[in-house]
Amino acid sequence: MTPQDYSHETAVHPSRAVRVALVVAGIAFVGLGILGAFLPVLPTTPFMLLAAACFARASTRFYNALLNNRAFGPTILEWRRHRSIPYRTKWTAIALMAATLAASIVFAVEDRRVQAALAVFGVLLAIWMARIPSRDRPSGRT
Repeated sequence: MTPQDYSHETAVHPSRAVRVALVVAGIAFVGLGILGAFLPVLPTTPFMLLAAACFARASTRFYNALLNNRAFGPTILEWRRHRSIPYRTKWTAIALMAATLAASIVFAVEDRRVQAALAVFGVLLAIWMARIPSRDRPSGRT
């Protein structure tokens, strides 16, 4: 796959100090996003979206590298261009989130109030995520 140039989507900040801070933040978000791919409590996509936002204001090189990444680029592009998440990505995230929250509630947390809070948080997050549009959804589904 030939790398694309997404420089036209960037608006690099004029201040060098701000650019450096944004690059550092972007790299931290990429690190958290990669950890999120392996740790059940950290979401990958939001961190990659934050990294893309930082890089769009700080570095065309880092922005292009992130958007040309085979694993993360398509989802970031879908969000930045259409404010949507691919159908399969959305439902996979909801299923994994439900599984990990359920495991946490059953095996890791003893306090009933914390269990209830986790359950409510999970349901609200799943509802919010389910409502995000998917342009590639099968007919008649969200």
